[in-house]
Amino acid sequence: MTPDERVASVQSEGLPGYRAGQISRHVFDRLEDAPEQFTDLPEEIRELVATNWLWPVLRLAAVWQADKGRTIKTAWRLHDDAVIESVLMRYPKRNTVCVSSQAGCGMGCPFCATGQGGLRRNLEASEIVAQVWQAATTGRVGNVVLMGMGEPLANYERVVAAVRTITAPPPDGLGISARGVTVSTVGLPDGIARLAGEGLPLTLAVSLHAPDDELRDQLVPVNKRFPVAQVLDAAWEYARVTKRRVSIEYALIDGVNDQPERADALGRLLRARGDWAWAHVNVIPLNPTPGSKWTASAPARLSEFVRHLEARVPVTVRDTRGRDIDGACGQLAATQTATG
Repeated sequence: MTPDERVASVQSEGLPGYRAGQISRHVFDRLEDAPEQFTDLPEEIRELVATNWLWPVLRLAAVWQADKGRTIKTAWRLHDDAVIESVLMRYPKRNTVCVSSQAGCGMGCPFCATGQGGLRRNLEASEIVAQVWQAATTGRVGNVVLMGMGEPLANYERVVAAVRTITAPPPDGLGISARGVTVSTVGLPDGIARLAGEGLPLTLAVSLHAPDDELRDQLVPVNKRFPVAQVLDAAWEYARVTKRRVSIEYALIDGVNDQPERADALGRLLRARGDWAWAHVNVIPLNPTPGSKWTASAPARLSEFVRHLEARVPVTVRDTRGRDIDGACGQLAATQTATG
């Protein structure tokens, strides 16, 4: 609920509006979800809170750890038995949580495990926020990336509602800086344009993976509807409006899109826009997925690709975390828990 909706909801139960702020303070400021412990509320109101507003959104299904406990993948079972996954990554000075926006994904990218299982349903805003809330109970979260299961812009209204709660200061929300929130998309131009108008200084990450339509049609099927030029037009307009640099995501696949000439083509494509400094390329070593015919590029091949690319545009290489627990980019599928 929005703050105003919370006030209206408690008032509909005959309570004064300020009770909504008290409840919200427990949830978002103190990170408490057990109403029986809300001792500043009368006992009968605590019972009402438990009945009406704070029933469990996520049920713990399974937990995996990697990187000496610094990476934690959690599978959550939802009210309809759908299963989603989130990944908490701990770094020396910050914690990042990667959350899902859909149960499954309908985009069908062949190198992504989530896309191979199809889309079950959109998540509710509460189910998105709850993933971040759960991570925050283990330590301060500074970054949220909507790069888990699903295409965020295909669940637009709920994702934006969740982001507003994630970024609202307590007691209205979790108080995470909007600049620390990244929304990843395969490239839905209408959704990108809408997001630019929300007044939220979020980071936009565009999963490009190829500089030309012929190859991208194979890697990102939605490219047949929204080709490379249209996607980049939308991304550059987002950067112009928000003054936020766009991340161009590029998963490097051995023998498919890792040729030096493709790095040159991508560099020329971005550089030709003139205001190319509004973006950087984030190169991602392909993570293995069950049954995939593709593998990651060899380190020497990756280095050559980066060398060619960085001659024209800024480049970073993704720090791969959680690969051995299927917790890295493109690996979230919840198959073990959903079938086990």
